[in-house]
Amino acid sequence: MSCGDAHETECSEVLDHLYEFLDQEMPDSDCTKFEAHFGECNPCLEKYGLEQAVKKLVKRCCGSDDVPTDLRSKVMGRIELIRSGQAVPDHDITAAPPEPAVVEPMPGSAAG
Repeated sequence: MSCGDAHETECSEVLDHLYEFLDQEMPDSDCTKFEAHFGECNPCLEKYGLEQAVKKLVKRCCGSDDVPTDLRSKVMGRIELIRSGQAVPDHDITAAPPEPAVVEPMPGSAAG
């Protein structure tokens, strides 16, 4: 998404790091750049407002639920893969591989 206007900080950069901004997980200098961008770019400001509202809603509705330890480990593992620039597999990387199927011989047939 881009508003089509030239900005010191590109819309794509702001949107790619929006959750880091929302979660206050970025340096103050980057936060300042993002705040300046929101001041001049309505589409990005609207996206920020929407994501902020969703985050508040999720916290209100689910904030008291305990997260299962294995789920937290899986999510954190995927976040680390993404941050390191590695490809994230489509399947669950922490699950044990499926057991191979055992084929039983049919009664009356010779096992060979």
